[in-house]
Amino acid sequence: HWKHGGIVGVSGYGGGVIGRYCDQPEMFPGVAHFHTMRVSQPAGKYYTTKYIEDICDLWERRGSGLTNMHGATGDIIFLGTTTPQLEEVFWELGHNLNQDLGGSGSNLRTPSDCLGQSRCEFACYDTQAICHELTNVYQDELHRPAFPYKFKFKFDGCPNCCVASIARSDISFIGTWRDDIRIDQEAVKAY
Repeated sequence: HWKHGGIVGVSGYGGGVIGRYCDQPEMFPGVAHFHTMRVSQPAGKYYTTKYIEDICDLWERRGSGLTNMHGATGDIIFLGTTTPQLEEVFWELGHNLNQDLGGSGSNLRTPSDCLGQSRCEFACYDTQAICHELTNVYQDELHRPAFPYKFKFKFDGCPNCCVASIARSDISFIGTWRDDIRIDQEAVKAY
């Protein structure tokens, strides 16, 4: 029994927090407030084990301990905290973990990419570089909603993953081969 919405957030930001309230708080006091926070993911979604430990420790202290790695937006999803904890989590993310909130609401959502050239031989362009660049360029649109509706863009290095980016975004940047297909006939014969 959830009633969605409500005005909750952190100072200076219009996105990154999704208000969730139980519509029967007297019956379910443990989830009277169960807000969701979106944490911006790094390009390629690479994390050190230390970082994972740190964000899990933070969420265990300040929230429910439940996460979703990664939501449809690509963000790390922190599920379930109370209104007084929102600013505390935000401060710890920014000051202790060098991390920012992702996008939510009627604004640009956090750009997301595949791991691209860092691990995939099929990547036709550097997905991490463009994702990082456009995240920095449009950071203000992530946190201060100015759009009439949400807007997402995703980056896939090759056509193998295009369905994922097309299904989950408004604009997909999909790497494709820009030349005639070249076949090494001698290698084919040797195979």
